[in-house]
Amino acid sequence: MDLVVRVAATPPGAQEIEVVERKGLGHPDTICDALAEQICVRLCRHYRERFGTILHHNVDKLLLCAGAARPGFGGGEVTAPIELYLGGRATSEYRGEVIPVAELAIEACQDWLRANLRTLDVERGVQIVPRIRPGSRELAGLLGRGERGVARANDTSCGAGFAPPTDLERVVLAVERALNHADTKARYPAIGTDVKVMGVRRCAHIELSIACAMIDRFVPSLDDYVRATAAARDVALEAARQTTGLEVGAVVNAADDLARGDIYLTVTGTSAEAGDDGEVGRGNRVSGLITPYRPMTLEAAAGKNPVNHVGKLYNVAAARMAAEIVERVPDVLDATCVLVSRIGHPIDDPQLADVGLVLERGRRVDDVRAAVHAVVTDELARLPELCDGLLAGRITIV
Repeated sequence: MDLVVRVAATPPGAQEIEVVERKGLGHPDTICDALAEQICVRLCRHYRERFGTILHHNVDKLLLCAGAARPGFGGGEVTAPIELYLGGRATSEYRGEVIPVAELAIEACQDWLRANLRTLDVERGVQIVPRIRPGSRELAGLLGRGERGVARANDTSCGAGFAPPTDLERVVLAVERALNHADTKARYPAIGTDVKVMGVRRCAHIELSIACAMIDRFVPSLDDYVRATAAARDVALEAARQTTGLEVGAVVNAADDLARGDIYLTVTGTSAEAGDDGEVGRGNRVSGLITPYRPMTLEAAAGKNPVNHVGKLYNVAAARMAAEIVERVPDVLDATCVLVSRIGHPIDDPQLADVGLVLERGRRVDDVRAAVHAVVTDELARLPELCDGLLAGRITIV
């Protein structure tokens, strides 16, 4: 491993301008990520139960094509179903036994949709088209252990992570989670799951632009819609105030034109019913956020196998490394990590580990280099543990 420890640029939280985004639970892109990950988990569990090991698969290619709907005050109707196209690769036969990949994938999708999109009629409102095929023999062979008993990288890829989160990052995450919290839904049932939060910080002021789909059956009139959006704004501001001491403002559904009746009203609470398509990898990174002022990759982590696909593992590990460095190494104010793999090489021996640090004034990289090296080495040794954490839900990437 080539480890580089260096001084990083000023972290976003200390800069004049910062931008952070989160696509919430019911956003079409987030739906795709979540479904791909659920298919992966379902396959992993089946493989383990039947064969005692996780077989080769990468189900990170999933496309959502929006349906059609006619929302209306008091309740409208879905006129064409959402279509989900499930792509990717998975082992479908092993030791003479046929594995029901398509059935497992469909069940995983239906279970997640029922559990998380409460106003969506999964049977009639969603059409699932499985197109998962077997993978190449060469890549399947990389899933086996190498000379030291360590899995070999499935790809030449990179992962990135950072710590600690800035005020804006914490606010954007907290606001979306508050709007999609069960208590909020019980109190304000009109608030749908398709919530997108864009946060802009200028010095000590945060401005939030929130897109929030409203569910028509709980909105009898335009006045009720106005009250629902005001309630969403109140929930958002309360969550923000509990997260930061910075000044926060918020606008909900900025594109609304009340005079014309152009409002964000839906039948199901998600734009996937008619307004927007979705695809794996177009939304939140492993951090749960889209952070253009931070190091990020375009790697789609969701759906990749948790044994040796570094496109998933290195993004999770890089974030954990950054957090551990900030916690364990004195005088480190901010850390960013980038890990680069090389296909076929042991996953615990990356081609490059680049660690950027912001240090207390007067401290030098040489003062902390050994301690940082120890953290990086420890986290790389723990890579096999990530698999169980991801399958058990202790580690989340959506």
